[in-house]
Amino acid sequence: MTFLDHIKDITTITMTLFAVIDIIGSIPIIITLRQKTGVIQSTKATIAAGAVMILFLFFGEGMLHFLGVTVSSFAVAGALFLFFFSIEMILGIQLFKESAPETASIVPLAFPLVAGAGSLTTILSLRAQYGAVDVIIGIVLNLLLVYVVLKYSEKIEEILGKNGISIIRKIFGIILLAIAIQIFTANITSMF
Repeated sequence: MTFLDHIKDITTITMTLFAVIDIIGSIPIIITLRQKTGVIQSTKATIAAGAVMILFLFFGEGMLHFLGVTVSSFAVAGALFLFFFSIEMILGIQLFKESAPETASIVPLAFPLVAGAGSLTTILSLRAQYGAVDVIIGIVLNLLLVYVVLKYSEKIEEILGKNGISIIRKIFGIILLAIAIQIFTANITSMF
């Protein structure tokens, strides 16, 4: 694999995780948490989310094997999850109901806001298609962005405004939809 192939894979992984984590779309939640509880610990939340994602990258497959689930079937399930998640982003509807977090501790920010079910499913789906090093680089690049957004969420909201955030969600929803279809088609044949 050439250097350009790695760059292409890292770009795809980074954009996929960016769309799923949807840290830009989470700015209103982050601001609400900041207002309710005071200061958000950006560094702690970012490190905790990164630890969860990287641990799942390496041990998630073993856990699936223990449960008798193949990585390909998990990738297909993850692709279906991404498909519905992208529909949510594009249409502005809510298919997945979650309770609103009440504190700004590591638990609601790092997990499940950043390293939630969608992110973890996506990581294993990506791991089925790309190398572990490329996935780790994609995770780290996203964590850098997560840190910046957590640190400067109020300023970002002022700059983008509600319409800007909405447009970004829709654009990344379409990209995520295309990636979900690609992951689905790449893994569905290996199941049969």
